[in-house]
Amino acid sequence: MRRWNGWGDDNTTKEVSEHGGALIRSFIGEPKALEDATLESVMAKVPESRLPESPMIVTDAEDRVRHARGQSFPDWLAMRSGEFDVYPDGVAYPETSTQVREILDLAVKHDFIVIPYGGGTSVAGHITPQKNAKAILTMDLGRMNQLMDLNEESQIATFGAGTPGPQVEAQLQARGYTLGHFPQSWELSTIGGWVATRSSGQQSLRYGRIEQMFAGGKLETMQGTMDIPTIPASSAGPDMREVTMGMEGRMGIYTEVKVRVVRVAQEEKFMVCFMPNWEAGKAVAREVAQQKIPMSMMRVSNAAETRAHANLGTTLKQFKLLDGYLRFRGLDDNRCMLTFGVTGSKLQNKSSLKQIKKILKQYQGGGGPLANIRGSIWAHGRFKFPYFRETTWAQWIAVDTLETSTDWDNVDQLMNGMEDSLRTALKDDGEEVMVFTHLSHVYGQGSSIYTTYFFRCADSYEETLQRWKKLKTKTCEVIAQGRATISHQHGVGRDHAPYMAVEKGELGMRVIETLINDFDPEKRLNPGILIQDDQ
Repeated sequence: MRRWNGWGDDNTTKEVSEHGGALIRSFIGEPKALEDATLESVMAKVPESRLPESPMIVTDAEDRVRHARGQSFPDWLAMRSGEFDVYPDGVAYPETSTQVREILDLAVKHDFIVIPYGGGTSVAGHITPQKNAKAILTMDLGRMNQLMDLNEESQIATFGAGTPGPQVEAQLQARGYTLGHFPQSWELSTIGGWVATRSSGQQSLRYGRIEQMFAGGKLETMQGTMDIPTIPASSAGPDMREVTMGMEGRMGIYTEVKVRVVRVAQEEKFMVCFMPNWEAGKAVAREVAQQKIPMSMMRVSNAAETRAHANLGTTLKQFKLLDGYLRFRGLDDNRCMLTFGVTGSKLQNKSSLKQIKKILKQYQGGGGPLANIRGSIWAHGRFKFPYFRETTWAQWIAVDTLETSTDWDNVDQLMNGMEDSLRTALKDDGEEVMVFTHLSHVYGQGSSIYTTYFFRCADSYEETLQRWKKLKTKTCEVIAQGRATISHQHGVGRDHAPYMAVEKGELGMRVIETLINDFDPEKRLNPGILIQDDQ
């Protein structure tokens, strides 16, 4: 059963070692306990629906509660406190494109708002309803979850837009294929959501981001149906795939998604090694990307994250053994963890590993005898990190992330600026923040930056939210003014919309606004997302 007020399955957790929890508390102090609301108490607050009666619309209190929030930190606090404030007036569960079309036509007839809902994994406020004079319907696409067609000659697969990651891969791999898109939200997020938010998977170094995979599909809009054909390449003006990707439900709702798939690789290996310092780790990642060595992933953790991971994921005895071994090899507190993968034929992987080992040696790093074992442990638990918030919350420790991307010559300055901003944002409140960072996606031009931060819950939910707002706002301003994107992989949603104009410019924002106004002049689809037009 899925948690109603957190991430994922009720029976799944990601444990934090006792000394790991102690490490966090040593940074931020002893947290305060806050009381969690019950599902029953929240359901009792759900108001009467304002939607018209329809066999396609469910207005039960529990359905509305379970679709009232995503997974952003404000969403998390709302679910835990029970103070939702606004609920969708109903939920629809279409099973076909025709039913989606009928619901949108009903929205025009009765003038209500529609919020598309895939896996409910948004961490940027994409699916959170706001106060509005109009009724609000959340459209859950989860029943549109089938592989509809697989053209093996052209290697194009067609999926219902609500298909979650595990079902995408299960249905493809049963036929010997893979999409290779593995975002951290893979367990719950959907293929339509990936396209709508321009998602990036952990193995994008081999398979590409979702924009390289998206081949076409069907978009239901307020103006009608847009069919985007699967053409391998074209010089016939703007590409409708690119125009619709990243519009986050503002132009329309994807109902069918066509993607480019590949044969399942013969072999896949993940490894973890250690570099003497940050500069060495970063240099290895840059060399791999710029030399186009066929790797499937490359991740570099800074020294703070390397220490944190070693503490949080091991017993004290295991940590001491690992620490002692690494120090024996000359790797002190400045060491940085490098996680990488190779995916392909055995011959190709052998060649790739030979090249990466040569670069590792050049920068005085290496994996040692346990590189493969540590890599396998990482791969086994790589989709469990979102459960970490559940575990830390049980100790009243708040955790969130910020991410961006920038050119290589700006990585250090931006990363340091983000970390400094987070560490100092709550100084006036007398609070400390624990911060660490990794580079998770590398390109010839630059890299993504993914920063995790922990802070202490305040005496109340409202005060805790205000602490988060200080951290988020101050650091987003650093990103927006720092030659970087406001989001590399999480999307814009509501939380990042205030910073869009810096990145896109005045004319760029006019293009986005024109598209939205042309496709949805009455602002019935996800108002307030991408641009702040619901104020």
